Amino acid sequence: MTPRTVTVRVPAKVNTQLSVGPARPDGFHDLANVFLAVALHDTVTVTPADDLRITCTGPDAAQVPLDRTNLAARAAELLAARHGIEPRVHIHIDKDIPVAGGMAGGSADAAGALLACDALWGTGASQVQLLDICAELGSDVPFSLVGGAALGTGRGEKLTPLEVGGTFHWVFAVADGGLSTPAVYREFDRLTPDAPEPAAAPALLDALRTGDAKALAATLTNDLQAAALSLRPSLAETLAAGTAAGALAALVSGSGPTTAFLCADAEAAHQVAAALTASGTCRAARATTSPAPGATVLTD
Repeated sequence: MTPRTVTVRVPAKVNTQLSVGPARPDGFHDLANVFLAVALHDTVTVTPADDLRITCTGPDAAQVPLDRTNLAARAAELLAARHGIEPRVHIHIDKDIPVAGGMAGGSADAAGALLACDALWGTGASQVQLLDICAELGSDVPFSLVGGAALGTGRGEKLTPLEVGGTFHWVFAVADGGLSTPAVYREFDRLTPDAPEPAAAPALLDALRTGDAKALAATLTNDLQAAALSLRPSLAETLAAGTAAGALAALVSGSGPTTAFLCADAEAAHQVAAALTASGTCRAARATTSPAPGATVLTD
């Protein structure tokens, strides 16, 4: 018997390394993108409906498109098209990942909707088939499906799983408003006209493998950070506040404007989150851990 409701939980991500190459003829950039899934989640629930529709609740839900431009809707359409069925489904997104915050919230919702619709419709797609659809949807969507830790190459969609030797403690500071990822890449191209070919840093991969937070802190990099700071200079104050509060390292998460702070342990993360909240440099600060599992069916 096919299920009548399926709920999937899907994690946010942080880029522990985002190495960006020059612009390609197709407008994308080659990346060496070391993804780490973190335990901030959206949940996506799908139920049969007369037509495809989307609803959303949670922080900043008003910023989430509820038409077919939403990646979750596109995920349902692509899966349905491949199996010759109509995407008659109600997709409800309960947001907890910051919207337009550089933590792949939209990509997470797409991966969640894809996995949920696969279970709802009984399409029986393999992970390879699901990942193929994910890559068509966007560069970050495949990682949202698999979670854990991975090196993303190409435009980020070609994944190599990575070993993580322990739990890392993070604080994420949420800024007011979002930053356009294409705008950040355009600013990167302006600031970095001769970007080298991207490559993963061996020292960073070793730090992940051994679970060494101090070593990871010393190797965190984001080639988009200068561009994000150029477009949103106030983020520098947030980074400084978190560092002053005791974070081991601070960086812009992906294309921003969320900022990420690596901490030594849970107590330090709590202190950094409290200090950031009190600093007035961000709207909210959230302490959490990594790695986290990828998209996971909770009910069916």
